[in-house]
Amino acid sequence: MTIELKGNWKRGFACDVHTLDSVYMGVDEHGHDSWQTTRSEMGELLYRLKYQGDASVVGQIVDRLGKYKGLETMDAIIPVPSTNKQRKIQPVLAIAQALAKRINVPVLDNVLKKQIGGQELKNVDDPQERQALLKTSLTLNPKANLAGKNILLLDDLYRSGSTLTVATDILYQQAKVKNVFVLVMTKTRSKR
Repeated sequence: MTIELKGNWKRGFACDVHTLDSVYMGVDEHGHDSWQTTRSEMGELLYRLKYQGDASVVGQIVDRLGKYKGLETMDAIIPVPSTNKQRKIQPVLAIAQALAKRINVPVLDNVLKKQIGGQELKNVDDPQERQALLKTSLTLNPKANLAGKNILLLDDLYRSGSTLTVATDILYQQAKVKNVFVLVMTKTRSKR
């Protein structure tokens, strides 16, 4: 399944939805809400990479990204930086590096920076609050030289589009790129 994503970028796509179904199971022994979740194929691969540290799935994820034509015409891939720097494997960076190797396009992982210690956006439901947090926490490396370039902005999960919107604004307004194209692995079924 491919989902077109509308935004301030030239074109954008999500490979699939993240979950197919989620049933509330009650509160677990630690006092947390518990859900029985059925994920899409891409959603399950991303879950294994992001939350179980299973790097063996990166190739399978990149295989699924291969269906998008024109990726090899990009001047660079820019992975959206993670807020959680504690992960053993940074999923978006790992996918960007494997995709870049396959299509022979450079990864520029130092162009966009997120403030260290910032709040994880997955815990912020209000779209305006998410956007405000991003505008203060996401910055452009002043040494980036991207004027006139076609950029593939890569992320793992599309929820409200706030992160990609702010990143795209930065790339157009500050970096003066020619075009921003967006590709994400999965999209949530809700925008919260």
